[in-house]
Amino acid sequence: MEKPSLLGCNAVIRYIKGVWGQLGLFGKISLIILLNLVLMAVFAPYLTRHPHHVSSGPPLVPPGAGHLLGTDDLGVDLWSMICFGARVSLMVGLFTALLAGLGGGIAGIIAAYRGGWPDRVLMRIVDIMVVLPDLPVMIVLAVFFGSSLHNIIIVLALFSWSMPARLIRSQALALKEQAYIKIAAHYGAGMGHLFFRHFLPELFPLMMVSMIRLAGMAIVTEASLSFLGLGDPTSRSWGLIINHAVSFRGIYFTPFWKWWLVYPWIFLTLLVSSLALLGRDLEGIADPRIMK
Repeated sequence: MEKPSLLGCNAVIRYIKGVWGQLGLFGKISLIILLNLVLMAVFAPYLTRHPHHVSSGPPLVPPGAGHLLGTDDLGVDLWSMICFGARVSLMVGLFTALLAGLGGGIAGIIAAYRGGWPDRVLMRIVDIMVVLPDLPVMIVLAVFFGSSLHNIIIVLALFSWSMPARLIRSQALALKEQAYIKIAAHYGAGMGHLFFRHFLPELFPLMMVSMIRLAGMAIVTEASLSFLGLGDPTSRSWGLIINHAVSFRGIYFTPFWKWWLVYPWIFLTLLVSSLALLGRDLEGIADPRIMK
C-alpha cells in the first residue's frame, strides 16, 4: 500500500496529465513558454555572466559574444536586465493574482451564500469598481503612495478583485441551489464546512482561470506604469527598460532600438500572450459550455 504522501503526489501528477491532455495546441505552447520564462526568472543568477544593475562594458554594444543581447546607454548588459526583470513581472503577476483572485473569489462565495445585505453591499462595491477608470486612478495612487513595488501590487489588487468576485458569485449562486448543498445545510453543515468541502473544490478551477487572467493584466499594467516613469526605479522591470530606451534621444534614428527596445518588448509580449492563451484553454476546461 502506498504512503499518503505518495498518493497525494500521484493524484497531482494525474491531474496535471489530465489538464495537459485537454489543452489545445496553443495552450500547450503557451504553457511551455510560460514555464521557460519562470525558469529564466528563478535561475537568473546562473544564466547571466554580467550584473544587471551596474555597467559591465561599453555603452550601446550590439548583440554579440560578449553581451548576448547588447548593452544600454550605461553599458549594462541587456540579457541580465531581462532575466532579472522577469522576476519583477512574475512577482507582480503572482501576488496580484493571489490577492485579487483568491480575495475576490472568497468574497463572491460568501456574498452568494449569505445573500441579503452582504450580497447587496458587495455588488454595489463591484459596480463602483467597474465604472472607475482603472489606469488614471492607479497613476494618481501610485504618485500619492509612492512607486515601490509592494505599493503597486496592493493598488493593482484593489482594482482587480471585482472581476473574479462577480464571476465566482454568479457560479456560487447556481451551486447554492443544488440539492446536495441544501441537504447538507439542512442537516447542520455550517458555512465553513460547505465552503471547504463543496464551494471551494467546485469553484477553484474558475478561480484559477481568473487568477491567470489577472496576472496578465497586472503585468501589463505594471509595465505601463513603469513605461510612464511611475514604477519602482530599483526594480529594473521590463517596462522600465523600455522607458529608458524610448527616453534616449534619437533612439528611433539609430540602430540601438533593434536590441534595446525590441528585446524587452518581445519577452513582455511572450509572457502576456502565453498567460492569455493558457487562460483561454483552461477556461474551456473549467466550464465546458464555453466554446473554444
